[in-house]
Amino acid sequence: MAQLSNLLKITFGYSTFRPLQREICEASLAGRDVFALLPTGGGKSLCFQLPALVRPGLTVVVSPLIALMKDQVDALQASGVAATFLNSTLGADEARARLRGLHRGEYKLLYVAPERLMLEGWVENLKKWQVTALAIDEAHCVSEWGHDFRPEYRQLAKLRVALPEVPMMALTATATGRVKQDIITHLKLREPTVFVASFNRPNLTYRVVPKDQPAKQIIDFVKKRESESGIIYCASRATAERVAEALAGRGFSAKAYHAGLEAGARARNQESFLRDDTRIICATIAFGMGINKPNVRWVIHHDLPKNIEGYYQETGRAGRDGLPGDCLLLFSPGDIAKQTHFLDEITNPQELQIARAQLRQIVHYAESSACRRAELLAYFGEKYPLDNCAGCDNCAEPRETYDGTIVAQKFLSCVYRISQNARFGVGINHVIEVLTGADTEKIRRWGHDQLTTFGIGGELSRPEWAAVGRELIRLGFLGVAAGEFATLELNAGGLAVLKARTPITLTKPMDLPKAKRAAVRREGDIACDEILFARLRALRKEIADERRVPAYIVFGDTTLRAMARHYPKTLEEMEGIPGIGEKKRAEFGETFAAEIADYLKTSSRVAFD
Repeated sequence: MAQLSNLLKITFGYSTFRPLQREICEASLAGRDVFALLPTGGGKSLCFQLPALVRPGLTVVVSPLIALMKDQVDALQASGVAATFLNSTLGADEARARLRGLHRGEYKLLYVAPERLMLEGWVENLKKWQVTALAIDEAHCVSEWGHDFRPEYRQLAKLRVALPEVPMMALTATATGRVKQDIITHLKLREPTVFVASFNRPNLTYRVVPKDQPAKQIIDFVKKRESESGIIYCASRATAERVAEALAGRGFSAKAYHAGLEAGARARNQESFLRDDTRIICATIAFGMGINKPNVRWVIHHDLPKNIEGYYQETGRAGRDGLPGDCLLLFSPGDIAKQTHFLDEITNPQELQIARAQLRQIVHYAESSACRRAELLAYFGEKYPLDNCAGCDNCAEPRETYDGTIVAQKFLSCVYRISQNARFGVGINHVIEVLTGADTEKIRRWGHDQLTTFGIGGELSRPEWAAVGRELIRLGFLGVAAGEFATLELNAGGLAVLKARTPITLTKPMDLPKAKRAAVRREGDIACDEILFARLRALRKEIADERRVPAYIVFGDTTLRAMARHYPKTLEEMEGIPGIGEKKRAEFGETFAAEIADYLKTSSRVAFD
């Protein structure tokens, strides 16, 4: 459909579609229900924005976050698209004005929160406004198995009844097969065309390092990236505050963001980050879902995330513009205990089972010696085709291994003896207490101090035994029961290696980072004149501040780096620079071309390969 390509170029300034975008747009315009799973930075928004410009009537976009609505509407309006949002931030007069515009058919897109759509009278409004498409963004919120379940999303099925002929599109950046099926079922999608893009983010690098003096580790990391924007995720509000204060005390531009802040302060800190006035946000997971800031260059996890989906989405906030992004996870076995303690607050047995399984998976990821990228993709059911991604710590610097046959035999044997003696399973901590000869009430009561494996593990500390146990689970020799208690089970594979005394290779624990590390490949970089890039960035900030919008609403970093590579000095030469549609070229083109021409008066062009 040539019309889609033309609109992509004229309105948004891109000459090519990202993977699956065209196909999703065409399926939607054909009147089909669509399920689209595209990674963060994969261009989900264009999948409903472009069809909205082609078809008559109004496209309603359901979005869970107020910040995301304003963000997307600002960006659309900057590109010349008639879009608006309705939410609680608007005064009564402004809300009424927008409602009048909707009744007059002035808008192509309306962004709205799910709970507003359920208010009395809204179904009648939707019918009057000639709604011709529904897009449900962040659709994983509908599933209890998703990492961000929101009960109000379950109510959206009522839209299918109210607007039976209107095609519906569900979009998410992260969903397992189970979550995908939940979305299709709960939203009542009718024989949807399903699109699943690769979860691979080739421009992101992944590192996990042992947490040791985290404040110092973070400061050392940030020192090398002083001009870049980044997010530090923390497990608690107190940690987010403490890390922000430590950074600010060292002269870095950092602020905290969490649900405990007064709403006004939270909004100001977020806005300051979006506008590049604040470089670093130290946040709990309350921050970021749907934040459309493309120039986040790095993400640090100060603490272990609750699950892989959350980790994947949070790391995915780096490098949304396709330029390189660095992801660092500081890992301490002590964080497992903290997260396990949080699980004690869950009273619903099924929720607890889900949470425990998810915690085991993220610990598995953190401790694994395998390719990080392959591990992440495997979680989402995708096989990474290469043996070495060259973009993670384990591929750049493979971890050392050792002959773990004896310690593995001791651990597996202990699990076997306990189950033979008691006819019931125990958790990993109890196995470790038996191995290390602990004098506990449970061990005495159950007679486990009489087992032949009692006290045979004095050569390792408890944390070291815990790492061995978790690796044996990862290797498939031990299972974890799905019941209320996470008890260990010796499976057929474990029993076979125990009886045959099969040699087992285990991985040495992670070392602290060395002074010199192997280079991790950074994909997506655009070599450019860095001095000119800095000047263009300053000009962009000036224009954005005048308009009171985030800098990337004017142009993204990809666009500025392309300008600083190709040196366009006229409007005509701006043709072909990515991210410059007709409206933006008319509005900002001459200003940026003049800045480049002025720069070239005193500087010469840099040659690029």
